[in-house]
Amino acid sequence: MQIAMIGLGRMGMNMAKRLLRGGHQVVAYNRTPGKTDQIATEGAVGAYSLSEVVDKLTPPRVTWLMLPAGPAVDDHILQLKDMLSPGDFVIDGGNTYYKDDIRRAELLAEKEIKLVDAGVSGGIWGLKIGYCLMIGGDKETYRYLEPIFKTLAPEQGYLNCGAIGAGHFVKMVHNGIEYGMMQAYGEGFDILKASPYSESLNYADIAHLWNQGSVVRSWLLELAEAAFSKDERLSDIKGYVEDSGEGRWTLQQAIETGVSAPVIALSLMRRFSSQVEDSFSDKLVAALRREFGGHSAVETNKP
Repeated sequence: MQIAMIGLGRMGMNMAKRLLRGGHQVVAYNRTPGKTDQIATEGAVGAYSLSEVVDKLTPPRVTWLMLPAGPAVDDHILQLKDMLSPGDFVIDGGNTYYKDDIRRAELLAEKEIKLVDAGVSGGIWGLKIGYCLMIGGDKETYRYLEPIFKTLAPEQGYLNCGAIGAGHFVKMVHNGIEYGMMQAYGEGFDILKASPYSESLNYADIAHLWNQGSVVRSWLLELAEAAFSKDERLSDIKGYVEDSGEGRWTLQQAIETGVSAPVIALSLMRRFSSQVEDSFSDKLVAALRREFGGHSAVETNKP
Protein backbone atom coordinates (compact mmCIF):
# COMPACT_ATOMS: atom_id res chain seq x y z
CA MET A 1 0.00 0.00 0.00
CA GLN A 2 0.91 3.64 -0.28
CA ILE A 3 1.08 5.54 3.01
CA ALA A 4 2.45 8.84 4.28
CA MET A 5 4.42 8.86 7.54
CA ILE A 6 4.19 12.31 9.12
CA GLY A 7 6.68 12.72 11.96
CA LEU A 8 10.05 10.96 11.80
CA GLY A 9 11.12 10.84 15.43
CA ARG A 10 12.38 7.76 17.29
CA MET A 11 9.25 5.81 16.43
CA GLY A 12 8.13 7.30 13.12
CA MET A 13 11.49 6.85 11.40
CA ASN A 14 11.75 3.18 12.27
CA MET A 15 8.11 2.55 11.38
CA ALA A 16 8.74 4.10 7.97
CA LYS A 17 11.74 1.81 7.52
CA ARG A 18 9.75 -1.27 8.48
CA LEU A 19 6.98 -0.34 6.03
CA LEU A 20 9.53 0.14 3.24
CA ARG A 21 11.07 -3.24 3.99
CA GLY A 22 7.58 -4.73 3.86
CA GLY A 23 7.10 -3.52 0.30
CA HIS A 24 4.90 -0.49 0.94
CA GLN A 25 5.44 2.87 -0.76
CA VAL A 26 6.13 5.48 1.91
CA VAL A 27 5.81 9.23 1.47
CA ALA A 28 7.78 10.72 4.35
CA TYR A 29 7.51 14.16 5.94
CA ASN A 30 9.13 15.74 8.97
CA ARG A 31 9.09 19.33 10.18
CA THR A 32 12.91 19.39 9.93
CA PRO A 33 13.95 18.29 6.43
CA GLY A 34 17.12 16.44 7.45
CA LYS A 35 15.17 13.38 8.57
CA THR A 36 13.12 13.42 5.39
CA ASP A 37 16.37 13.43 3.40
CA GLN A 38 17.64 10.53 5.52
CA ILE A 39 14.69 8.21 4.91
CA ALA A 40 14.60 9.18 1.23
CA THR A 41 18.00 7.49 0.85
CA GLU A 42 16.32 4.24 1.93
CA GLY A 43 13.58 4.37 -0.67
CA ALA A 44 10.93 6.69 0.73
CA VAL A 45 9.42 9.49 -1.33
CA GLY A 46 10.42 12.71 0.39
CA ALA A 47 7.90 15.47 1.00
CA TYR A 48 8.71 18.85 2.50
CA SER A 49 5.26 20.19 3.34
CA LEU A 50 1.87 18.73 4.16
CA SER A 51 0.50 19.90 0.84
CA GLU A 52 3.32 18.03 -0.91
CA VAL A 53 2.44 14.93 1.11
CA VAL A 54 -1.15 15.08 -0.13
CA ASP A 55 -0.09 15.77 -3.73
CA LYS A 56 2.17 12.69 -3.76
CA LEU A 57 -0.53 10.30 -2.50
CA THR A 58 -3.06 8.53 -4.69
CA PRO A 59 -6.68 8.51 -3.42
CA PRO A 60 -7.87 7.08 -1.18
CA ARG A 61 -4.95 8.67 0.68
CA VAL A 62 -3.60 7.11 3.88
CA THR A 63 -1.67 9.35 6.29
CA TRP A 64 -0.11 8.20 9.58
CA LEU A 65 0.71 10.81 12.24
CA MET A 66 3.55 10.02 14.68
CA LEU A 67 3.54 13.26 16.65
CA PRO A 68 3.62 14.29 20.33
CA ALA A 69 0.14 14.23 21.83
CA GLY A 70 -1.63 17.55 22.08
CA PRO A 71 -1.58 20.76 19.99
CA ALA A 72 0.76 19.39 17.29
CA VAL A 73 -1.78 16.69 16.40
CA ASP A 74 -4.66 19.18 16.35
CA ASP A 75 -2.70 21.52 14.11
CA HIS A 76 -1.83 18.79 11.60
CA ILE A 77 -5.36 17.39 11.56
CA LEU A 78 -6.85 20.83 10.91
CA GLN A 79 -4.46 21.33 8.00
CA LEU A 80 -5.09 17.85 6.60
CA LYS A 81 -8.84 18.31 6.83
CA ASP A 82 -8.56 21.18 4.35
CA MET A 83 -6.25 19.23 2.02
CA LEU A 84 -7.62 15.68 2.02
CA SER A 85 -10.70 14.42 0.19
CA PRO A 86 -13.75 12.38 1.23
CA GLY A 87 -12.77 8.75 1.61
CA ASP A 88 -9.20 9.49 2.75
CA PHE A 89 -7.76 8.23 6.05
CA VAL A 90 -5.82 9.74 8.96
CA ILE A 91 -4.20 7.35 11.45
CA ASP A 92 -2.98 8.84 14.73
CA GLY A 93 -0.24 6.60 16.12
CA GLY A 94 0.96 8.84 18.94
CA ASN A 95 0.12 8.56 22.64
CA THR A 96 -3.12 10.51 22.29
CA TYR A 97 -5.81 10.79 24.97
CA TYR A 98 -8.74 8.72 23.73
CA LYS A 99 -11.32 11.49 24.24
CA ASP A 100 -9.34 13.64 21.81
CA ASP A 101 -9.75 10.87 19.21
CA ILE A 102 -13.52 11.09 19.49
CA ARG A 103 -13.47 14.86 19.09
CA ARG A 104 -11.09 14.75 16.11
CA ALA A 105 -13.02 11.93 14.41
CA GLU A 106 -16.16 14.07 14.50
CA LEU A 107 -14.22 16.99 13.03
CA LEU A 108 -12.85 14.92 10.12
CA ALA A 109 -16.23 13.25 9.55
CA GLU A 110 -17.57 16.64 8.48
CA LYS A 111 -15.57 16.05 5.29
CA GLU A 112 -16.08 12.26 5.24
CA ILE A 113 -12.45 11.62 6.20
CA LYS A 114 -11.93 8.57 8.44
CA LEU A 115 -9.83 8.79 11.60
CA VAL A 116 -8.21 5.67 13.04
CA ASP A 117 -6.47 5.66 16.42
CA ALA A 118 -3.48 3.35 16.84
CA GLY A 119 -1.82 2.75 20.18
CA VAL A 120 1.75 1.71 19.40
CA SER A 121 4.09 -0.13 21.76
CA GLY A 122 7.55 -1.42 20.99
CA GLY A 123 9.80 1.57 21.38
CA ILE A 124 13.12 1.67 19.58
CA TRP A 125 13.06 -2.13 19.24
CA GLY A 126 10.01 -2.13 16.99
CA LEU A 127 11.99 -1.94 13.75
CA LYS A 128 13.53 -5.33 14.48
CA ILE A 129 10.77 -7.23 16.29
CA GLY A 130 7.63 -5.32 15.29
CA TYR A 131 5.18 -3.03 17.04
CA CYS A 132 2.23 -4.09 19.16
CA LEU A 133 -0.71 -2.18 17.67
CA MET A 134 -3.98 -1.40 19.44
CA ILE A 135 -6.44 -0.11 16.83
CA GLY A 136 -9.63 1.91 17.19
CA GLY A 137 -12.06 2.43 14.32
CA ASP A 138 -14.81 0.80 12.32
CA LYS A 139 -14.23 -2.73 11.04
CA GLU A 140 -14.45 -1.86 7.35
CA THR A 141 -11.68 0.73 7.70
CA TYR A 142 -9.64 -1.67 9.82
CA ARG A 143 -9.83 -4.38 7.16
CA TYR A 144 -8.84 -1.95 4.41
CA LEU A 145 -5.77 -0.78 6.37
CA GLU A 146 -4.86 -4.23 7.70
CA PRO A 147 -1.92 -4.76 5.29
CA ILE A 148 -0.19 -1.83 6.97
CA PHE A 149 -0.85 -3.15 10.47
CA LYS A 150 0.30 -6.63 9.45
CA THR A 151 3.62 -5.28 8.22
CA LEU A 152 4.28 -3.14 11.28
CA ALA A 153 3.35 -5.77 13.88
CA PRO A 154 4.82 -9.14 14.79
CA GLU A 155 2.60 -12.19 14.26
CA GLN A 156 -0.65 -11.77 16.22
CA GLY A 157 0.60 -8.33 17.28
CA TYR A 158 -2.32 -6.14 16.19
CA LEU A 159 -5.97 -5.97 17.22
CA ASN A 160 -9.09 -3.97 16.40
CA CYS A 161 -10.06 -3.01 19.96
CA GLY A 162 -13.36 -1.35 19.06
CA ALA A 163 -14.79 2.00 17.97
CA ILE A 164 -12.88 5.28 17.71
CA GLY A 165 -10.78 5.86 20.82
CA ALA A 166 -10.63 2.19 21.84
CA GLY A 167 -7.09 1.72 20.56
CA HIS A 168 -5.66 4.63 22.51
CA PHE A 169 -7.77 3.69 25.53
CA VAL A 170 -6.21 0.21 25.61
CA LYS A 171 -2.74 1.72 25.09
CA MET A 172 -3.39 4.17 27.94
CA VAL A 173 -4.16 1.30 30.34
CA HIS A 174 -1.15 -0.62 28.96
CA ASN A 175 1.09 2.30 29.93
CA GLY A 176 -0.50 2.55 33.35
CA ILE A 177 0.36 -1.11 33.94
CA GLU A 178 3.87 -0.39 32.66
CA TYR A 179 4.23 2.30 35.35
CA GLY A 180 3.41 -0.23 38.07
CA MET A 181 5.64 -2.99 36.69
CA MET A 182 8.69 -0.77 36.37
CA GLN A 183 8.15 0.67 39.84
CA ALA A 184 7.97 -2.83 41.35
CA TYR A 185 11.24 -3.84 39.68
CA GLY A 186 12.85 -0.60 40.78
CA GLU A 187 11.82 -1.08 44.40
CA GLY A 188 12.88 -4.73 44.39
CA PHE A 189 16.40 -3.96 43.21
CA ASP A 190 16.57 -1.05 45.66
CA ILE A 191 15.87 -3.52 48.48
CA LEU A 192 18.62 -5.79 47.12
CA LYS A 193 21.02 -2.84 47.03
CA ALA A 194 20.26 -1.96 50.68
CA SER A 195 20.61 -5.57 51.90
CA PRO A 196 23.55 -7.10 53.82
CA TYR A 197 24.27 -9.15 50.66
CA SER A 198 24.60 -6.14 48.40
CA GLU A 199 28.35 -6.46 47.81
CA SER A 200 28.06 -10.05 46.61
CA LEU A 201 25.01 -9.56 44.40
CA ASN A 202 25.31 -9.05 40.66
CA TYR A 203 22.14 -7.32 39.53
CA ALA A 204 22.54 -8.25 35.85
CA ASP A 205 22.88 -11.91 36.86
CA ILE A 206 19.79 -11.69 39.07
CA ALA A 207 17.73 -10.08 36.29
CA HIS A 208 18.90 -12.85 33.94
CA LEU A 209 18.11 -15.52 36.53
CA TRP A 210 14.58 -14.26 37.12
CA ASN A 211 13.88 -14.58 33.41
CA GLN A 212 14.59 -18.32 33.49
CA GLY A 213 11.16 -19.69 34.40
CA SER A 214 10.40 -17.26 37.22
CA VAL A 215 6.87 -15.92 37.61
CA VAL A 216 8.24 -12.34 37.34
CA ARG A 217 10.03 -12.93 34.01
CA SER A 218 9.47 -10.26 31.36
CA TRP A 219 11.03 -8.21 28.59
CA LEU A 220 11.51 -5.43 31.13
CA LEU A 221 13.79 -7.75 33.09
CA GLU A 222 15.78 -8.42 29.91
CA LEU A 223 16.19 -4.67 29.56
CA ALA A 224 17.14 -4.39 33.24
CA GLU A 225 19.84 -7.01 32.64
CA ALA A 226 21.10 -4.98 29.68
CA ALA A 227 21.15 -1.77 31.73
CA PHE A 228 22.97 -3.39 34.66
CA SER A 229 25.47 -5.02 32.29
CA LYS A 230 26.44 -1.58 31.05
CA ASP A 231 26.67 -0.01 34.51
CA GLU A 232 25.62 -2.11 37.50
CA ARG A 233 25.20 0.86 39.84
CA LEU A 234 23.50 3.01 37.17
CA SER A 235 25.94 5.73 38.10
CA ASP A 236 25.64 7.54 34.77
CA ILE A 237 22.05 8.72 35.27
CA LYS A 238 19.96 10.39 37.92
CA GLY A 239 16.79 8.85 39.31
CA TYR A 240 14.65 11.41 37.48
CA VAL A 241 11.64 9.80 35.80
CA GLU A 242 9.48 11.81 33.43
CA ASP A 243 5.70 11.62 33.57
CA SER A 244 4.62 11.56 29.93
CA GLY A 245 0.86 11.67 30.60
CA GLU A 246 -0.53 8.19 30.11
CA GLY A 247 -0.30 7.27 33.78
CA ARG A 248 -2.28 10.38 34.72
CA TRP A 249 -4.95 9.54 32.14
CA THR A 250 -5.20 5.94 33.38
CA LEU A 251 -5.59 7.09 36.98
CA GLN A 252 -8.12 9.73 35.93
CA GLN A 253 -10.13 7.03 34.17
CA ALA A 254 -10.00 4.85 37.28
CA ILE A 255 -11.33 7.74 39.35
CA GLU A 256 -14.10 8.49 36.84
CA THR A 257 -15.28 4.87 36.87
CA GLY A 258 -14.68 4.17 40.55
CA VAL A 259 -12.02 1.50 39.96
CA SER A 260 -9.44 0.99 42.69
CA ALA A 261 -5.94 1.30 41.17
CA PRO A 262 -3.55 1.88 44.09
CA VAL A 263 -0.43 0.47 42.40
CA ILE A 264 -0.75 2.72 39.35
CA ALA A 265 -1.59 5.69 41.59
CA LEU A 266 1.46 5.16 43.80
CA SER A 267 3.77 4.59 40.83
CA LEU A 268 2.58 7.88 39.34
CA MET A 269 3.19 9.68 42.66
CA ARG A 270 6.65 8.09 42.75
CA ARG A 271 7.43 9.60 39.35
CA PHE A 272 6.51 13.01 40.71
CA SER A 273 8.74 12.58 43.77
CA SER A 274 11.62 11.27 41.61
CA GLN A 275 11.92 14.75 40.16
CA VAL A 276 13.12 16.07 43.54
CA GLU A 277 14.83 12.93 44.91
CA ASP A 278 17.46 10.58 43.46
CA SER A 279 16.93 6.97 44.57
CA PHE A 280 18.30 3.74 43.10
CA SER A 281 14.78 2.49 42.38
CA ASP A 282 14.11 5.60 40.31
CA LYS A 283 17.46 5.18 38.55
CA LEU A 284 16.33 1.75 37.35
CA VAL A 285 12.97 3.06 36.14
CA ALA A 286 14.78 5.83 34.23
CA ALA A 287 17.21 3.27 32.83
CA LEU A 288 14.39 0.99 31.69
CA ARG A 289 12.65 3.85 29.87
CA ARG A 290 15.94 4.62 28.12
CA GLU A 291 16.42 0.96 27.16
CA PHE A 292 12.99 0.30 25.63
CA GLY A 293 11.98 3.68 24.32
CA GLY A 294 15.14 5.69 23.86
CA HIS A 295 13.70 8.22 26.31
CA SER A 296 16.27 10.73 27.49
CA ALA A 297 17.65 10.31 31.00
CA VAL A 298 19.21 12.99 33.17
CA GLU A 299 22.90 12.18 33.35
CA THR A 300 25.03 12.64 36.43
CA ASN A 301 27.93 15.08 36.35
CA LYS A 302 30.61 12.43 36.56
CA PRO A 303 34.22 13.58 36.10
